[in-house]
Amino acid sequence: MKAIVIGATGATGKHLTEQLLNHPAFSQVTIFVRKPLDISHAKLTVKVIDFDAPEVWAQDVQGDVLFSCLGTTLKQAGSKENQYKIDHTYQYHFAKIAKENGIQHYVLISSEMANADAFTFYAQLKGKLDNDVLALNFPKISIFRPPLLVRENTDRFAEKMAEKFLMFANQLGLFQSARPLPTQKLADAMINAVIQNQTGIVNKQAIWELAK
Repeated sequence: MKAIVIGATGATGKHLTEQLLNHPAFSQVTIFVRKPLDISHAKLTVKVIDFDAPEVWAQDVQGDVLFSCLGTTLKQAGSKENQYKIDHTYQYHFAKIAKENGIQHYVLISSEMANADAFTFYAQLKGKLDNDVLALNFPKISIFRPPLLVRENTDRFAEKMAEKFLMFANQLGLFQSARPLPTQKLADAMINAVIQNQTGIVNKQAIWELAK
């Protein structure tokens, strides 16, 4: 299979790209990034693009499966408008191009809180993207709604505090269903979903099963 990854420099995307390159089921991995990377591999193609200029790179979106791992925080984005552009607009437009180019399987990292009718901006944003990409009618689509993620070297303070609390509670036998998920495990699950044809909304319980 030929895989495409956007968000390949993020916490999950880095692990996913590395695992795809080492997986025998994938013969080619193309990543679309905003800045040049010092990385090389016989199976890897790096496309440096401007996500605001799809007319330049749309024809290069070719393959069998698209993994969409883009994501940012409000603090990093600087405004809700910028966060919406990165977390929704860029991912939706890329998915639309992929569908038009005949890509068969779309895999998206969403959020456990995703709900287009939610009160909070982030949950609305994720829920709207889920609904919009589902409406594209890919032959196969897998939308991952993971629990709290354990990211290496994260600077997300609230996330770190929640992670510490949940891990402590888990040791006491509490909140087992909400145990934090390492990004490496999420990458494992995404690849296994493609191999095993796991489609639809993939919730945290199914993610843990796929990650084994």
